[in-house]
Amino acid sequence: MKKKVGVLVSGRGSNLQALLDACADPVFPAEIVLVISNVPGVHALERAKRAGVATTVIPHKGFASREAFDAEMDKALRAAGVEIVCLAGFMRLLSAGFAEAWRERMINIHPALLPSFKGLHTHRRAIEAGVKLHGCTVHLVTPDLDDGPILVQKAVPVLAADDEDTLAARVLEQEHLAYPQALRLLAEGRVRVEGNRALIDDAPTDNA
Repeated sequence: MKKKVGVLVSGRGSNLQALLDACADPVFPAEIVLVISNVPGVHALERAKRAGVATTVIPHKGFASREAFDAEMDKALRAAGVEIVCLAGFMRLLSAGFAEAWRERMINIHPALLPSFKGLHTHRRAIEAGVKLHGCTVHLVTPDLDDGPILVQKAVPVLAADDEDTLAARVLEQEHLAYPQALRLLAEGRVRVEGNRALIDDAPTDNA
């Protein structure tokens, strides 16, 4: 049985598209059943609709607290039978309660090689720091920002001529490879968490 996936978005949805494309393969072990945006009218919603995936908009500004907003998202995800949550350019901090409720079943992609460059403006900061390698990380979500066991990382060289935009473009290409790879590992039941490490089993489990 394919694992049912919910994707949280806030913008253009290029990583959502990578997941949609992967899930279109009949042998991929997951299917996206719901896309939730906290911002009306974003392009990610159009991508989902073109793929025949249900969408819903839950504007965060309509809620008195982060917890109340997260509770509404949680209700929508559970109503759709979601088993795995993917954050794809979702620009809201999640409450600790929501992160705990989906512990080891929620993944995020970050445009840096964690634990380096948590937070925003990662490409600019990487260039300013003079690192020779930069990249992206898919990790399990914990209550701490850009933290949690790492599933997949992909690296690119930082070139002398790079600016923020050229480096971002090369990293984004790797994001589109890394995110489906990480979702596959989780959907196949191949991830074991020990402390803050995600250990990957070589073969899918029978109950995947």
